Amino acid sequence: MQLSIGQCATLACICEATAPKPGNVHRGADFEDLTFPDLLAAAVAIGPAMDRAETSRVGTVVLEAVRATRAIISTNANLGTVLLLAPLAAVPRDKPLAEGIGAILNRLEAADARDVYEAIRIAKPGGMGRVAEADVADVERPPPANLLDAMRLAANRDLVARQFVNGFHEVLIDAAGSLADGFARGWTAGEMIVHAQLTLMSRFPDSLIARKCGSKVAQQASDRAAAVLEAGTPRDESFWVAAGELDFWLRTDGHRRNPGTTADLIAAGLFVLLREGIMTWPMRWQ
Repeated sequence: MQLSIGQCATLACICEATAPKPGNVHRGADFEDLTFPDLLAAAVAIGPAMDRAETSRVGTVVLEAVRATRAIISTNANLGTVLLLAPLAAVPRDKPLAEGIGAILNRLEAADARDVYEAIRIAKPGGMGRVAEADVADVERPPPANLLDAMRLAANRDLVARQFVNGFHEVLIDAAGSLADGFARGWTAGEMIVHAQLTLMSRFPDSLIARKCGSKVAQQASDRAAAVLEAGTPRDESFWVAAGELDFWLRTDGHRRNPGTTADLIAAGLFVLLREGIMTWPMRWQ
């Protein structure tokens, strides 16, 4: 049975949320304002919008998915993930994602920018701050004429925005590639997802940590993730001991060190594997 696009999106988000990734909400750890059941509900909520992505504008899909999420959850649970999944879900099913994503990005227009800006205001993500150009918080000014223009302005400080500029390189190559490698090695779903999270964190300092805590702390998180990878593989006890120490450090300071952008890229990478038929279901979790 082939999963629908919406099912791929929902299942990718559920898998990402379930894995015990250091610093994130998962089935063994909640935040004060966000719980594991919240993430499961959000994963279900976005499915219908993603199923309509091929015949809708990207901005419309993003706005519908965020509205559906906020109808059942009072805090931002998935804005970054939705921004990544919507263009991927819009690629015609008969085209590989790497071949089709460019055309989707090139046809983004003013209406997409307007809807995405509205979705961001509804989601109210943490650590946004203020910027001189194309500021989402500035309701007096219209959004840019093209969504790609806004993403280019943010690409140097936000990994999600960067995907719109570089053809989803980190999603298709780094996230999906690392996940596929773990799958090929016979690791369980939790093992491959945690290893992929740490791999991404070690390569790319997390944007959400940088926004909330500054670039220095984001680099510290990146260096600590690299140290876990040096401790072994998910089949080694030393790996999980080091991962537990990283998890403790990330969860201090009121969860401000939550590597949320990395989680968004992991969810998108899982969507790639499910949509392309690289990852089969059911997955082993234990």
